Amino acid sequence: MRFTVLGPVRVWRDGTELDPGPPKRRALLALLLTRAGEPVPLHEIVDVLWGEYPPVSSANVVRRHAGALRALFDADRSGRAVPGGLVHGSGGYRLVLGAGELDLRRFRTLRDEARAARDAGDPARAAETLIEALALWHGPTASGIAPEVRAHPAFASVDREHPAAVKEAAAAALEAGPSLAGQLLPVLRQTAAAHPLDEVLHARLVTVLAATGHRAAARNAYRQVSGRLADELGLDPGPELRAAEQRLPRRAALAPPGLPEAGNSTEDDASRPAPAGAPAPEPGTGRTAPADGAIRIRPAQLPPDIDVFTGRRAELDRVEALLSPPGERPDTVVISAIGGMAGVGKTSLAVHWAHRIAGRFPDGQLYADLRGFDPSGSVADPAEVIRGFLDALGVPAHRIPDGLDAQAALYRSLLAGHRVLVLLDNARDTQQVRPLLPGSPGCLIVVTSRSRLHGLVVVDGAHPLSLDLLTAEESREFLTARLGTGRVAEEPAAADEIVALCGRLPLTLAIVGARAAVRPDRSLSSVAGELREARGSLAAFTRDDRTTDPRTAFSWSYDALTPGAARLFRLLSLHPGPDASTATAAVLLSLPLKDVRPLLAELVGAHLLVQRSPGRFGSHELLRAYAAELTESHDTPGERDAARHRLLDHLLHTAHRADSLLAPHRERLALSSPAAAGAAPVTFGSREEAASWLNTERPVLLAAVQEAARTGWGLHCWQLAATLELFLDRHGRWQDQLRAQTAALHAAEERGDLPGRAHAHRALGFVNGRLERPAEAREHLSTALELFARAGDLPGQGRVHRYLAFQSNRQGLHDEALDHYRQAHTLYTTAGHLGGQAGILNETGWTHILLGAYEKALADCRRAITMNRHLGDRNGEAAAWDSLGYAHHHLGRYPQALTCYERALAAYREIHDDYLEADTLVHIGDTWEADGSPERAAAAWRQALEILETIAHPDAGTVRDKLRRPDGTGPGTGSTRRG
Repeated sequence: MRFTVLGPVRVWRDGTELDPGPPKRRALLALLLTRAGEPVPLHEIVDVLWGEYPPVSSANVVRRHAGALRALFDADRSGRAVPGGLVHGSGGYRLVLGAGELDLRRFRTLRDEARAARDAGDPARAAETLIEALALWHGPTASGIAPEVRAHPAFASVDREHPAAVKEAAAAALEAGPSLAGQLLPVLRQTAAAHPLDEVLHARLVTVLAATGHRAAARNAYRQVSGRLADELGLDPGPELRAAEQRLPRRAALAPPGLPEAGNSTEDDASRPAPAGAPAPEPGTGRTAPADGAIRIRPAQLPPDIDVFTGRRAELDRVEALLSPPGERPDTVVISAIGGMAGVGKTSLAVHWAHRIAGRFPDGQLYADLRGFDPSGSVADPAEVIRGFLDALGVPAHRIPDGLDAQAALYRSLLAGHRVLVLLDNARDTQQVRPLLPGSPGCLIVVTSRSRLHGLVVVDGAHPLSLDLLTAEESREFLTARLGTGRVAEEPAAADEIVALCGRLPLTLAIVGARAAVRPDRSLSSVAGELREARGSLAAFTRDDRTTDPRTAFSWSYDALTPGAARLFRLLSLHPGPDASTATAAVLLSLPLKDVRPLLAELVGAHLLVQRSPGRFGSHELLRAYAAELTESHDTPGERDAARHRLLDHLLHTAHRADSLLAPHRERLALSSPAAAGAAPVTFGSREEAASWLNTERPVLLAAVQEAARTGWGLHCWQLAATLELFLDRHGRWQDQLRAQTAALHAAEERGDLPGRAHAHRALGFVNGRLERPAEAREHLSTALELFARAGDLPGQGRVHRYLAFQSNRQGLHDEALDHYRQAHTLYTTAGHLGGQAGILNETGWTHILLGAYEKALADCRRAITMNRHLGDRNGEAAAWDSLGYAHHHLGRYPQALTCYERALAAYREIHDDYLEADTLVHIGDTWEADGSPERAAAAWRQALEILETIAHPDAGTVRDKLRRPDGTGPGTGSTRRG
């Protein structure tokens, strides 16, 4: 077994990554890993997983998750302490690991070795050992688990070991010399940025920058941290920082903070003008707003490197020569365009090179598959890719602007002044790539494509590299790396024939090598003989030379599959998303999960599938094209339609079930028919599991909406889009919403489907309002109101009136909003829809708050609380308690306001709504401040800030301002979630 907790929680057994399971189970594993070898009491586990409000069943839930982990690790059933075993006893659990199985243990061992080396007078060895230890960190401890769980001291204490080790490494490297100090500089910069007020860490950064020749950067770093200490804490630099500054060379006087230093304009980024599209400075400060002007998250999106990468030495030397020497900032963006036919190894080379040089780009790595030649025709939209990059850089989805130009400008602004590596794989043409190019120095862009991308070379200064087939020598080296030196040396002629029959194409060599490797009893001569008999033709996907047709290798591996695995391989070509889950694979075959797992393992072993993450599988575009050809020739149209029907039914009904669990009291679409046989939806044990499924499957669900529209499954298209409406809105995925609902509208119009048109127009009306298009919003909503009336759908009309009220409030037309709410309430009452009536009471109360009619607001919100409590709607009840508290605050009734807020807070924590929990904490802080308790106000704001920073929400900047100013900001204008 192998485990990692220094970054994402991951588990491997015999080289295969395992899925630890749902969020609570993953969090339990993370806790056990941080305490590996020690007993962890049950009460501590419950405290970490649920905090102050554990459910009554918490102990039973822990036992179920522990049992599932024990089964995953395949521990001795007697409870004997074996490596990887989870042992129960002493009122808790203990995870017993073998040597070298956990990255945290390896990190601590290396740190101890470094201390011993330094004590022995060997700082160079100490620095090298610490650099090796720091390379084990791939993010915060247990990143990816729920923020409220990761905030527990159990994980925070491990997090603190990282900056401590960085400081030790810097001290040792400075003693050892500038070479080792230069190696440490990227991680030192990154760690200092993550700990902006750690004086010792920033003193080390200043000293290492100076020692490695970055004198102007050292002075700038000192100015920045000293200014930050003064602004945020009212403190002067401490003795270590002052000593670091005093050791700097005195060849030039220090410039005032924020101004360039004379004579260093090439090194000081402050002297450069802001790039086009950069956010404007905040009034009176000269600083850009943090919401959109800085990278909040260091992305690490590169696909895994290939352990047995061989050859391409000349090509690697050529691309390596494009970069400036290590430690120096390039003056311009470097674009390397790697071209060549499909399967020639463009992606493998690009990924391998990117991993080799990733350390020279400390601000992160971005990756996107542009799907330029995907056989499904699903080419990536540049706007879609940029939205993904902005999401990876920490920009909340609802703050991403509308339109490609605005999104590209924000993307360029974020990368300005940073060193980021961007790998754009499988580009179709220059037009697809150009919007994705940063405009700032310091970035490296690597593009792979079958096309030559002349426009990038001529206009953008790209450096082209065209890959040809491997040489015969490289091809044999390729086979040797996979089959072993002895086996190839025994049959050199057969190895050469295999190389020739595979056309020296890396993809086909990899597939043939994989099959031969798992059949060590077979001679290479017999492998070559089978290849001779299996010639086909997939040349259209490679190039004009039909001797390099990869069908030869594909068919050789395909023909060796069991019938079940072969059928699965063919039908996976019908899957619309970038990768497929085990569950969707089972649906395509109409088989139980337990029966499909061996088939997936067989396809992975044959290199016809790749396991991209635990339980998710994808394949190369050529293999998808080959599978699509096979299903056309082997499966009847009826069989293909039945598989598509099962898949779309499975996605639709699972999404509907997840949405119903997350918002059980909201009116929603009633699906027109039950799921088809073999398309059973996923069962969720909690709201967390439902939310996790929607987040994971979001790319597949959105692709399914578009695929259903293209292939004539219009009913599934609009019903799936309607089911996803609330999920996409709450997550701020407004551009995705716009595309999905537009496709739904077209599909419904083609079918002449009245309910489908009504739902699509309603969703388009709301999302256009989100995107600040009031005229389009009202046009769609007016049409929706008419269509729902024609359909006799009273709750549907009620929801439209609520959306119209929301738009009216956004425009300051509060009386108009109240009129819409009155009409909606009448419709809900006639329909007997109590949930809708309760929601309207709270929204009407909020509108009264906006009008300053606080007593009316109190009455409406109290009625909303009573109704939601009767219905069991905790989300609605929490929102009404928060509104009630807000009204009390404005009436100067601070104790009553705080009581209301505490009730809202408890409910939001119970249902795990992070943003609204933070929103209520901000209100609590505002009320404590107004009541003359600044210390309590600051405590509430700090809790809110921790949550907002964890979820990278732009409201974090407002809360930071409250904490910086002793007089605070007082109550704001309220949450953006209300109408």
